[in-house]
Amino acid sequence: MTEQAHLRHAILALALGAFAIGTSEFAAMGLLPYFAGDLGITEPQAGHVISAYALGVVIGAPLTSMLGARLPRRRYLAALMAFYGVMNLAAAVLPGLAALTGMRFLAGLPHGGFLGVAMLYAADALPREHRARGAAQVIIGLTVANIVGVPLAGWLGQSIGWRWGFALPGFIALLSAWLILKLAPRVGGNPNARPWDELQALRNPRVLWLLAVGAIGFGGFFAVYAFLTAAMIATTDAPPYAIPLALAVFGVGGTLGTLVAGRLTERLGQIRAAYVSLAAMAATQGFASLAVGNWPMMVLSSFLLAAGAGLVIPLQTRLMDVAGPAQNMAAAMNHAAFNAANALGPFLAGMALTAGWGWASSGYVGIALTAAGAFVLTLAVWHDRATEAVADCA
Repeated sequence: MTEQAHLRHAILALALGAFAIGTSEFAAMGLLPYFAGDLGITEPQAGHVISAYALGVVIGAPLTSMLGARLPRRRYLAALMAFYGVMNLAAAVLPGLAALTGMRFLAGLPHGGFLGVAMLYAADALPREHRARGAAQVIIGLTVANIVGVPLAGWLGQSIGWRWGFALPGFIALLSAWLILKLAPRVGGNPNARPWDELQALRNPRVLWLLAVGAIGFGGFFAVYAFLTAAMIATTDAPPYAIPLALAVFGVGGTLGTLVAGRLTERLGQIRAAYVSLAAMAATQGFASLAVGNWPMMVLSSFLLAAGAGLVIPLQTRLMDVAGPAQNMAAAMNHAAFNAANALGPFLAGMALTAGWGWASSGYVGIALTAAGAFVLTLAVWHDRATEAVADCA
């Protein structure tokens, strides 16, 4: 096997891990009514299982970055994915709500560390001009999960029991861990690395500005996506296949959009690509508002919404340039920021719906958040220029 082919297979192993994470995270939302009924709890109570996973992501990103500072990335990534697999399998077999909630929290811990460092690993393995493409090839596993993994997990949950919906990504994660150990290049760790040095990323204003862009700007995407199917049910007489179709084309759009975002970042540069991504997100959120009440147009809006959401790629590669020695922490925290966006967007859109503004209001909230993200990105650019000017004068 040539070195290039070996590297391609290693990136596929990392993408398989991202596929497991995407399947587990998004399938859990679809499985909620089934485990709520089986455990004899209300759906709002079952929602704590979803929240526990998101909390695990936010806490786990800095924690795993510090713990893995000295480990070779190959072993670090394999260990995180193996842990992820075991926690998903434990969620599938242990009885009771407390156990399920606890296992979902623990499963969230490696999420940010794995995705961030996997993208970093793939990007570093390619020539500098193709780093964004390497990062996109890993994250595409998340988007493909929405096409294949999530529907399959949902079908298993409906037909033979919701626990199989968690077991499936558990088995896939363990396979990914084994393939990473087998295929990823053996590069030694840094024995001189100090775990607390990773925390320097959280004291770096350039890193914090970029994390704020993701946490705020991407909230607009989640504001619309969180209520898309509910809006379709409430405002249209869509046939039964419309919602599965909307979810499937969402995955296709996300896959294509991620590939385009990688090429766009290479061609335009990180900052310009980030602005283009934010503009595309605002346009698709506006279209989603206009499409409310027309189910074929809402299916199309699902595709466009995902296709325009490539912001993670330019932000991730930009973080690689500004994080200094705290690469792992910055990469992991980027995914924690996107999970914060997953909380912020639906919360604000829910407030708009509660206020009686109608289903189209989620798109208006999305546009406002995306515009705020663009404003924060502009502040980040100004800060960088001011810092460089001071350095030039020194």
